[in-house]
This record gives sequence, structure tokens and C-alpha cells, in this order.
Amino acid sequence: MNFVRATRDRIDKPFMSSGVMARPAEGAVAAALLGVAGALATRSRKPPAQPAHPALKAGQRLNRAAGILAASVFADSGVEHYRGSFQNPAMFASLVVSALSLAASGHGLGDRRAESHRVRHGIYSLAALTGLVGTGFHAYNICKRPGGVSWLNLFYAAPIGAPFALALSGALGFTAERVRNHRPGVLPRVFRLPAGRAMAALASVGLLGTMGEAALMHFRGAFHNPAMFLPVTVPPVAAALLGAVAVEPPGSPRERWFTRLWLKLTATMGLVGVGFHIFGVSRNMGGWRNWSQNVLNGPPIPAPPSFTGLALAGLAALELLREHPDA
Repeated sequence: MNFVRATRDRIDKPFMSSGVMARPAEGAVAAALLGVAGALATRSRKPPAQPAHPALKAGQRLNRAAGILAASVFADSGVEHYRGSFQNPAMFASLVVSALSLAASGHGLGDRRAESHRVRHGIYSLAALTGLVGTGFHAYNICKRPGGVSWLNLFYAAPIGAPFALALSGALGFTAERVRNHRPGVLPRVFRLPAGRAMAALASVGLLGTMGEAALMHFRGAFHNPAMFLPVTVPPVAAALLGAVAVEPPGSPRERWFTRLWLKLTATMGLVGVGFHIFGVSRNMGGWRNWSQNVLNGPPIPAPPSFTGLALAGLAALELLREHPDA
């Protein structure tokens, strides 16, 4: 502020001493200089760092999990629906809504306020609804084909479990917004249920559903690579551990270190799976030189991170239970 006062005195003195009023342009320049100097002086005084709000941290973890799921749905549905030539205009809905859910998740990660946001709340609700409706569309697509529900149609028709990932993204984001609204020391609840246990149960169900989809596709591929057994063996253990957390008695004094370790293993498996699917695309005829065909017909590259998003949601649930052990 001394710098601002000195600058103002140096600007005002020549005009005051000469008895001549400053011209409008000169006054505007002076005001601009004072404004910039004041802004710089204000920014130089940074407020002391405040400890992160527990509800804010939990909400951001769930925002991150919802964003990973939304990104996976956006890329995967884009490829699959492009392969289907967008024959039904409703096929654009998953792209639009998953993009909105991804944007909302990014905004939530950058939002440092421990309160919900109406726009994010609405987007996540829309994502959950769109995912459920999309699951119905995919089920109808399977049933209307010759033979109805058969292995052939389950292998090559619209993947029954794919839209549910968008519903999970919306549910996780919806919970993130609800968790942000709680004051420190107050137990976060979702539909009158403790948020930590509700998220543990949701992540457990989501892991089982995603595992079922992976098992169907890898069975179609005859498990020709031993690594294809990982998505059908690692996630069920994580789902069982989270299910046990969801139903255990309140106040159980447990560190759950093994559950955390297995969830981290599951999250890593989802990221490594992207590399395996890229390798699978390269093994098709023509490799990446024929990428426009092989990306459509090879293993879906964006699918494995769904495991990562759900595992991170499980870790967020464990953090909520750590902060509220009596829940």
C-alpha cells in the first residue's frame, strides 16, 4: 500500500503544483496504474493455507471417480456408436451426457468450496437417468434380434452393461455433491444412508457388473491371453471386500489395509488393461497402419479404466468411513 500511495503522490503533484487540472486521458492512465498496483499489492499478500475440508476432499475423490467413468463411456460409446453409424439419434445422447459429466467432474475437482453446485448436481442426475435408459435400449436391442437372448446376441449385439457405467458415473457425482454439503463432524448421508457405506455398496455392485461385461467379452475371445483372466479374478475380490465393509456393524475398529491394497491393485489393473487392449489392436491384420478398421474391431481401448474409476470410488468410501468411524 505504501507503493500505491507513493505512486499516487507522484502522479498528483505535478498537476496540483501547476494549478492545471489533469486531462481525462491522463486521469484514466493514472487510475489504471493505481488499479494495477493495488491488485499486485493485494495478490502479494497470500492468505495462510487452510486445512482441507474433509467433506470437500471426499467430494473431490468422488468427482475424480465419476470423471474417469464418464471419460471411459465417452470414448467407448463414441467408437461403438460410430461403428453402428449412429442409426438411432438416441445414440448421440451418451456422447453428449458423458461429455457433460466429464466437464462437471473437472469443475468439481477445481472447486475448492465445501458446498454443492446446482449445475453439477443436475448434470450428474441426468447422467444417472441416461445410463439407466441406455441400459433399457441395449436390452431391447438384444431381445429384438433373431434368437433373442442368446450367446451370439450377447457377444455381438449392443453391450448390455456398457450404459450402466454412465449411470454409475452420475450416481458417484450425485453423491459427491451431497457429501460436499455436510459440515465438519456431521455424518454425510445419501438417501438417509451413511454415504461411506452407500458408496462401498455401489462400488461393489459396479465392480461386479463391469466384471461380468469383461467376462463376456473375454469369453468371446476364448481367453487366448492369460492376462484376460485378471478382470474376472481381481475385481470380484475387491467387490467382496467392499460388500463386507458396507454391511459390517457401525463403529468397527478396523484399518481395512488389505481392502485398500486390493482396491489400489484393481485401479492399477484398469490402467494396465489399456496397454493390453492397445497391444490387442496392434495384433489385428495391418496393425496400427490399419487403425481405422482395427480400433473398431479390436478390443475396446477405453473400457478397462472403468475398473479404475470404481476402485477409486471404493477408496473414497473407505476415507469417508475413516473420518466417521461410528457410521
